[in-house]
Amino acid sequence: MILLDELFEMGGGYVLDFSDRTMREFFAQELNVDIDDPRYARNGTSKAKRLRTFLTIVDSPTAVRTMRALWDYRQAINTRRGATDSVANGEGRLLELIGRLEGKPAAPETAPSPAFKGPQIAEARKALLAIWDLGPQQRGYAFERFLRDTFQLFGLKPRDSFRLRGEQIDGSFDLAGHTYLLEAKWEAKPTPAADLHIFEGKLGEKAAWSRGLFVSYIGFSEDGLHAFGRGKRIICMSGEDFDGMFEKQLPIDEVLSRKARRFAETGNPYVRVRDLF
Repeated sequence: MILLDELFEMGGGYVLDFSDRTMREFFAQELNVDIDDPRYARNGTSKAKRLRTFLTIVDSPTAVRTMRALWDYRQAINTRRGATDSVANGEGRLLELIGRLEGKPAAPETAPSPAFKGPQIAEARKALLAIWDLGPQQRGYAFERFLRDTFQLFGLKPRDSFRLRGEQIDGSFDLAGHTYLLEAKWEAKPTPAADLHIFEGKLGEKAAWSRGLFVSYIGFSEDGLHAFGRGKRIICMSGEDFDGMFEKQLPIDEVLSRKARRFAETGNPYVRVRDLF
């Protein structure tokens, strides 16, 4: 509970930036819970006291679902404010707590992640190089397939591209309990700020805690990244990153997790793999 008090800013009886009304609406809409139920006010009526009581009397799956929803909302607040995370390794500590509630044994910190092996690296590089031999329109679809296969290899549960009200999404995948929407580009020049803003706009029409991965094989222009700015909801990956990932035999989930953490710490959407490992 001490950790949750710190993560969800529950000092002084508050919970994040909720008012009584918005907290009531959040719990009703996201969790189908009436947080104003008298059962949760038996230790006091402040927002923090009601939340603490709620978490101690509900079952573990409900507590976990609540923690994940509040964490996502907290991250959305920090993104909107352009704020860096003030709680050291907050997400990792929360995930460890959730794992205990779900009955999962804690993984040793020294346990290695599964990595690309020699034959897999050769096959992946071959698949990437083969894309160059395709026509311009075919390259985009082939690149999406390559990403889907790579995500599948590391258990990220990828979904193929889909369309929503005339809006094309190149796919989605799961990472550390979060769903990421995907934008994949294989074009002849670095991706400019305009394309990043368009993808950010797509995320803006989704849930407030939506996250995105923009993969541009050619990379991103420095001016474009500067113009795009910081504190958005997108992390970026390039072909250069794939080369570094193959060279170091890194699992893509670890690469993306480190990018996401560095993004949370600095607001920088694109940090190269060579600077992360």
